[in-house]
Amino acid sequence: MIVLFHKVSEQCSKLTTQTYSTSFASSIRLLHKDLQAPIHNIYGFVRFADEIVDTFHDYDKITLLSEFKRETYAAIERGISLNPILHSFQRAVHTYGITTNLIDAFFKSMAMDIDKTQYDTAAYSEYIYGSAEVVGLMCLHVFCNGDTEKYSYLKSYAQSLGAAFQKVNFLRDLRADYLQLNRVYFPYCDFNNFTHTDKMNIEKDIQKDFDHAYEGIIQLPLKARFGVYVAYKYYLSLFRKIKQLHPQSVMQQRIRIPDYYKAVILAKASVRNRLNMI
Repeated sequence: MIVLFHKVSEQCSKLTTQTYSTSFASSIRLLHKDLQAPIHNIYGFVRFADEIVDTFHDYDKITLLSEFKRETYAAIERGISLNPILHSFQRAVHTYGITTNLIDAFFKSMAMDIDKTQYDTAAYSEYIYGSAEVVGLMCLHVFCNGDTEKYSYLKSYAQSLGAAFQKVNFLRDLRADYLQLNRVYFPYCDFNNFTHTDKMNIEKDIQKDFDHAYEGIIQLPLKARFGVYVAYKYYLSLFRKIKQLHPQSVMQQRIRIPDYYKAVILAKASVRNRLNMI
């Protein structure tokens, strides 16, 4: 029965999420059960593409990404794929009306990671949109479940949340991106001389994204609101920890939130949720 194949494919996407991101996996568990599988399906797809450009250094990344892109569109066109990650993703695409322009933009940003190491303001904005904002929009398609008016209204907020998450990732991974991958995402920054002013300017931009995103989170459908809010709080806490550090400290270590503090965040968020304060 093909139902078993659907189930196995979704389990592969779920396992991918749990293996690569405990924070996102725990946040997805807080979504309504109807939303969990499609969000896993989106994350699995995004994660596999990201792995090609970030870790497959001993292989032909251009060819692998090109093949993955071609197989993605074939899966969407056929409505089936023997690649379980792509099969589960195409099901989310068809079920929730995820548009191909979002997928196009995503692959464009992934390709930028292969051959681009320095970003000016325009390229930075384009990369953020394709690598992060469109992922937020894919998830928003799931959350709105066909309500196009709601989707249009919440679109800019979802983009801000995706952008905030990505920019915090850039700060958290500054050392690895710069020293190991030779990438400088933030425009006009010299990471051999990363100053307080550089860091503060980046942080102001990220804070603006977080502030705008929160306005949308509290207006999300109830099935999605709590899980997205907890993910927001995880990243906001990580961001606040980074803000307290000297610029050179950010360059020397990968910052993370301990599991015990994630539990505290979840407990506080649960109280706010029960009191209808989200």
